[in-house]
Amino acid sequence: MKWSTEVDTALTERELERYRRQMMLQGFTMEHQQKLKASTALIAGVGGLGGTAALYLAMAGIGKMVFIHSGDLTLSNMNRQILMKHGWIGKSRVIQAKKTITEINPDVDVEIIDERFTEQNVGRFLDGTDIVLSARPNFHERRLLNRACVDNKVPMVEAAMNGMEGYLFNIVPGMTPCLNCVFPDDNPEWEELGFAVLGAVSGTLGCMMSIEAIKLLTGYGKPLRSEMLVFNTMNMDFRKLKTLKDAQCKVCGR
Repeated sequence: MKWSTEVDTALTERELERYRRQMMLQGFTMEHQQKLKASTALIAGVGGLGGTAALYLAMAGIGKMVFIHSGDLTLSNMNRQILMKHGWIGKSRVIQAKKTITEINPDVDVEIIDERFTEQNVGRFLDGTDIVLSARPNFHERRLLNRACVDNKVPMVEAAMNGMEGYLFNIVPGMTPCLNCVFPDDNPEWEELGFAVLGAVSGTLGCMMSIEAIKLLTGYGKPLRSEMLVFNTMNMDFRKLKTLKDAQCKVCGR
């Protein structure tokens, strides 16, 4: 992580009161809170997953977030995108996402970019980023993020859901398998708007993404490493699976 003692991480009186209850967590110290304040998270998609994760990172006291999401809000987005408002339909999602976060916690800096990820821009977007939350609705952009994170040694929280099911795992370059190890690039692509979404399921997974990001950024707790959490909320089945690093991986096995 790019956290440095040279960064001003002193907490204001307002911040001390805002985060007082989480600093009551056993083992969660002032230093953990300061590391969180000094961190920058790139939120790759502010939909049902990324928007929820961004909300709880802001409430926990992340210093800065960069929202990257292309396109305008539609009515069909409204069953899951909690940063959005009905009156904003037809307008840019990242603008409304920033407005909502700023109203909730004005101490969080938010930068917005209304673009998709491409081979040409993905490396530039990672500049100055401490962690990436991967919540794009297609594998093409997720693979671009995965390679860029491995190349730049930036950890990434990877999560996706379909209907009542979901998965979550962390990619820590040099330590864990990457996305390509787990899902080789010959894996079938999913249709971007072709899967079912129950808002509460995407919200649940977004909350878990924020928890993993906080643990990776601060060193608090035990984040998923070489493990994937998979769940099915239809019958509330949650389990962890081991993930294996591929020595011949085209991305991280070089």
